[in-house]
Amino acid sequence: MPLPDTDRLTPVTLPDGSSHPGTVLLQQAIDHPNITVGAYSYASDFDPPQNWAQHLAPYLFPGSAERLIIGSFCQIANGVRFITASANHATGGLTCYPFQIFDLANNPGFQPDRRDTIIGHDVWIGYGAMVLPGAEIGDGAIIGAHAVVRGKVPPYAIVTGNPGAVQKYRFAPSDIARLLALEWWHWPKALLGQAEPALIAGDLDALEALAP
Repeated sequence: MPLPDTDRLTPVTLPDGSSHPGTVLLQQAIDHPNITVGAYSYASDFDPPQNWAQHLAPYLFPGSAERLIIGSFCQIANGVRFITASANHATGGLTCYPFQIFDLANNPGFQPDRRDTIIGHDVWIGYGAMVLPGAEIGDGAIIGAHAVVRGKVPPYAIVTGNPGAVQKYRFAPSDIARLLALEWWHWPKALLGQAEPALIAGDLDALEALAP
C-alpha cells in the first residue's frame, strides 16, 4: 500500500472517489509559528474546523513563549486538545487572576508558564484526550480516549484515565529498545514503503533487516 500523499490536505479517499474532509495531514493544515509537525501526522474531526491550529491548541497564540512539537506518523482523534503553557495562570500570589494580561504594554512578555508540549513519533492520541502544558509523550505511546495527560509519558506506554496513568507497555523492554534504536519514522520514503509489511505484521526482525 502506498504512503499518504504528503502534498494533499485530505489524504483519505472514500469508496466513491471523494476525499474525506474530516482527516487532514497536519503539515498541510497548520501554518503557525509556534507549532512544528512531522511528516504523515494527521488529525481527524467529525466537524472539520477552518483553523486546525486554533482548534487543536486553542491557547497557543503566535508569539507565545512555548511551542507545540508533534512528531511524524502521529494519529490524533476527534476532540483532542492540547492545553499549552499560555493557558496557565501564576499561582504564587494571593490570587490567580491574571491582571497583567490586561496591561501588556507595561508587562511585555508576561507568561508565567513557558514549557513546550512535545509529542513523539508514532503516537496515537485517542478520542477526546487532553494533553496539559509541558507534557512530553514518548515515541510509540498510546493515549486512551478522554485521558488527561501531564508530565512525561514513556515510549510505547499505554496511558488511560484522569489523571492519566501508565496501564501497561505495548512491547517488552528489549523490543522497545530495538524500536527506538531503529527510528523507522525517519527512514526515507522508498524504504518506508518496503518496511510497511513488517510494520503492519509486527515483525521486528524483518524491520531490522531493512534498516539503513
